[in-house]
Amino acid sequence: MHSIEVVLVMLLAVVASGYLTRVLPRWLPLPLPLVQIALGATIAGVFGQGVTLDPHLFFVLFLPPLLFLDGWRIPKSGLFRDRGLILQLALGLVVFTVVGAGLLIHWMIPVMPLAVAFALAAIVSPTDPIAVSSIAARAPIPKRVMHILEGESLLNDASGLVCFRFAVAAALTGTFSLMSASLTFLWLALAGVTVGVALTIAINRGHALVSRVFGEEAGTPILISLLTPFGAYLLAEQIGASGILAAVAAGVTMSYVELSGRALATTRVQRAAVWDTVQFSLNGIIFVLLGEQLPWIVERAVRSVREAGQVDPWWLVVYVFAIYAVLFALRFAWVWVSLWIGLYSSGRHDTRPRVRLVTAMSLAGVRGAITLAGVLTLPLLLDDGTPFPTRDLAIFLAAAVIILSLLLGSFVLPRLLRGLEVPEEDEDARELDRARHEAAVAAVAAVERAQHALPAAQANPDLYASAAVRVMALYEERLRRDGTQGVQAAELRRADEAERALRLAGVQAERERIYALARHREISDAVARRLVRDLDLMEARYR
Repeated sequence: MHSIEVVLVMLLAVVASGYLTRVLPRWLPLPLPLVQIALGATIAGVFGQGVTLDPHLFFVLFLPPLLFLDGWRIPKSGLFRDRGLILQLALGLVVFTVVGAGLLIHWMIPVMPLAVAFALAAIVSPTDPIAVSSIAARAPIPKRVMHILEGESLLNDASGLVCFRFAVAAALTGTFSLMSASLTFLWLALAGVTVGVALTIAINRGHALVSRVFGEEAGTPILISLLTPFGAYLLAEQIGASGILAAVAAGVTMSYVELSGRALATTRVQRAAVWDTVQFSLNGIIFVLLGEQLPWIVERAVRSVREAGQVDPWWLVVYVFAIYAVLFALRFAWVWVSLWIGLYSSGRHDTRPRVRLVTAMSLAGVRGAITLAGVLTLPLLLDDGTPFPTRDLAIFLAAAVIILSLLLGSFVLPRLLRGLEVPEEDEDARELDRARHEAAVAAVAAVERAQHALPAAQANPDLYASAAVRVMALYEERLRRDGTQGVQAAELRRADEAERALRLAGVQAERERIYALARHREISDAVARRLVRDLDLMEARYR
């Protein structure tokens, strides 16, 4: 197939997967990623072969924008609040997993050299933010737990890939230096973060300066936001730093740059729509690609095992379950100890972590795109020209672990989390109330000033005075509500819900009438689009 046809077929598969998940029977609630994997395998079967996947191209095209968006949208308060636990999971757990799982894999599959076993353990150790988000769409993961999982998955990629890189180097050369590995990791992390932060700040300040002098096209800031993660990734890779961490750091920095408020409201609305589309498309293509690679991955793994003459090919299934079991056990033990240390250090000496919560956090550590792309970078040959040992077997085991983690996370996690209550901070509610109050006060003052300062107000003072009364009445009503407490506040919230439902009904009626007028050519289609856009924004605000 030609490249354009491949892209179109994959995008059609992503679209079809969205419909298939809705028409499946209730007793078979397959999650979206698994449907996409199945469609990818079907495409490979129909066309006789999977897509020839270049791992470097895969990294460059898919990971930077998705990691950038995750870093941009992840709640920073939760990231910094639970930074201790997140760092323990993102750094300590990866090393713990590499050593424990690597030794088990080598013991279980003696034909796989120890260095290759460590490389396989390293590449399956990082959890994937894309896969975590796909599971969270169907599982009622508590907010704070989700913040921890997102933070971990954003940061453990670098540690896992560094371990993977040195394990592969040890397999190629037969040597390993702990000091060299430690220094390399520090360079990858610090330089990658620095590149992401510096480039994002420089791009946005440069754009703001040029815009003030020459103005800008409406789509320029959106295109700049799309190009920023690629620039951060490629620049970091060029200097030997972590492009993944550069993309994440660029996204986190972007969230703080946004606080300047320079972007227009319409730009923010349009940019959010563009990024939602990019996220949906790339997430879907990743899993479709995994499905397309699956048939030949299985075929070559079976052939590799038969040529080695070690075991029956059906033992591959046992290997997959055994590797996932040890990954789960190591993660469970680490999460348990980390939570216990956190409870003990906070003074709650008589409290132990709940088994359900620890089990849920262990199951939610699903693998995804990082594991797939990383394992495909295993070299074909050793330094002496001989084939890289058990390469096809390692690729199969990594791909199978991805699918098994998705299956268990999708089917077991929702049932495990049902009814689980995790203490949540009420700081968000307090901050929300305070922000609404402060914003309403500022709005009332601004309306009062504008009532007298606007040039048109001098010519029509009565008109602007009556308009100001109506506008300020809305904000003053909000201020009165913010001051209520207890039962009265709860009643007002119920009244707000009722008012929202009625407003949505009115918006729907307005939109239907506008479309009817346009269909009968009583108004132009341009006028209809303008009015409907205003109603759509209003509906989005109410929802």
